[in-house]
Amino acid sequence: MSDPRRSVRLVLETVEVAARPGYAVSVVRCADDHPGWSPPEVAAGHRMVLVRRGRFRRRARGTVADADPSLAYVATPGEEESFAHPAGGDVCTSVTFGEARWHQLAAARPVRPTVYVDGRLDLAHRRAVASVADPDYALAEELLALVGAAITQAASTPAPVSGDRALVSRAREAIVADDPGAAGLFPLADRLGVSPYRLSRAFPRELGVSLTRYRNRVRVGRALDRLEAGEHQLATLAAELGFADQAHLTRTVREHTGSTPAVLRGLLAGERRESPRRA
Repeated sequence: MSDPRRSVRLVLETVEVAARPGYAVSVVRCADDHPGWSPPEVAAGHRMVLVRRGRFRRRARGTVADADPSLAYVATPGEEESFAHPAGGDVCTSVTFGEARWHQLAAARPVRPTVYVDGRLDLAHRRAVASVADPDYALAEELLALVGAAITQAASTPAPVSGDRALVSRAREAIVADDPGAAGLFPLADRLGVSPYRLSRAFPRELGVSLTRYRNRVRVGRALDRLEAGEHQLATLAAELGFADQAHLTRTVREHTGSTPAVLRGLLAGERRESPRRA
């Protein structure tokens, strides 16, 4: 009998929503029940993958990275990669660039294989997805903003310290899952069996942001989800996401995205109405 922990049963759906010379955008949906690694596959083209919902693991260059809405990855041509889905299914946006187009956009700047997705990059991702109905101008313009922000983010993040990677991954998983042990820095450190000092210092070294900022980034992402769906009760939204009050929600969202929740609600709702093909 096969070991169920190693079985790989994968249902993958890839829908190309836009294709133009030099780039293509696809929505990738994965529904699965396996924690084991998929067979290796070789990346074709330069590909940036941002997670819209869910999370999964990617193994490439001998390194394992956890991808979720706060961490994207970049694949290079010929790179061998495998995937595992211990948390269930996910939905991603995959943008593939031809060699000439990628070098034109990246301008020879080195790009790390993982990219921290801050609030502004999250917003750029949402706006790009909402623009697929106009691939020649609106989508192209949003892709410029998205790729430019991602490359800048990757270039400004310090090289990770290998000893911090596993610790930060476990902490991120607890925060995203709303683990009761992630109620604060000290409980989270206890939950992970490390000192608060080590946990606090690991996040800037691995992601380039503090633990507090990362936790708020997760909450801002959830706020954007609700605003994109048309949420109008900001006080209720603040309470349900754990903010002290509506003013705290507004300050934090503006700090991470550059805009207030009220402005974002109108912006995202307007793009949703104008983009009937949105996945």
